[in-house]
Amino acid sequence: MELPRHWRLRAARYRLLGARHRATGDVVFPREPQHAADTWDDLPLSGAAELYSFSVVRQPAGDDDAPPALLGLVRLAEGPLITARITDCRADELHIGMPLEMVTRALRALGPDGLIVYGYAFRPRVWHG
Repeated sequence: MELPRHWRLRAARYRLLGARHRATGDVVFPREPQHAADTWDDLPLSGAAELYSFSVVRQPAGDDDAPPALLGLVRLAEGPLITARITDCRADELHIGMPLEMVTRALRALGPDGLIVYGYAFRPRVWHG
């Protein structure tokens, strides 16, 4: 079962936890095992982002009736470029440079007990006056 793997990734998926190199200031997401604690510090990322590029998947695998899936290359405010689902909008509303914000969404259910695995996605930024 994939449960241990999902448990290990919970900080990155639920809180958008990255890492910053102490000497260079480089920021990575997600933090990888080779990013040793003596040279990298945990860095909670803001969730603010910009749409760098995107693709519309019109026939998601296994579900002919599903709406198009929106996948994006997202530039986090802290620098890393990541791949993520885009949610809470239609394909015709997307544009390069669009401000985004991270949200938590259900990804899938695992095993016979139906454990729900959550993760990050991005949506158009909602004005926070």
